[in-house]
Amino acid sequence: MKLFYSPGACSLSPHIVALEAGIPLTLEKVDLRAKKTETGADFLAINPKGYVPALDVGGQVLTEGPAIVQYLADQKPESGLAPKNGTMERYRLQEALNFITAELHKPIGSLFNPAQKGEWKDATLALIDKRLTSLDAQLAGRQFLLGGSFSVADAYLYTVLNWTRIHKLDLSKYANVAAYFDRIGARPKVQEAMKAEGLLG
Repeated sequence: MKLFYSPGACSLSPHIVALEAGIPLTLEKVDLRAKKTETGADFLAINPKGYVPALDVGGQVLTEGPAIVQYLADQKPESGLAPKNGTMERYRLQEALNFITAELHKPIGSLFNPAQKGEWKDATLALIDKRLTSLDAQLAGRQFLLGGSFSVADAYLYTVLNWTRIHKLDLSKYANVAAYFDRIGARPKVQEAMKAEGLLG
């Protein structure tokens, strides 16, 4: 399998999941502005959506991070990274992935848009504060987002929270979120993924 990625983008999430599950991946970096891969391939021919992650599975290309991380987890069910399909726990995982996608990824990711200024930016920051406050309450007394063990949702949430450092959003006012971020970031496989993508100094 080959993962098309851009350093620190949401493709970091499946990169972490693959390492946690012990699934070997070939990595191919993508220049998202030029829409070219590091081997010179036209990325739009690989993924017409034009963004990462994209996972080549034997010639089929799977896109969208939440789908990719569940696919990877299902290749190694013994890893415990995703509950069994059809269980309430699996739907709780999907609930968490949807929350991260819609309520954290989109608003925090939108801060990368240099056109976002004034009232638009203020409204976005207010929404992020509201969502992080809710997340902080959810994480009270928990080591991981879904409770007692690391899941694909933690890989995704860590990836999105990592962007708060780029945008200089202070997590210290959300004590549970800040502790969670540090805890997940210290995991050996998370460190390995970060290092491989050139994200550690």
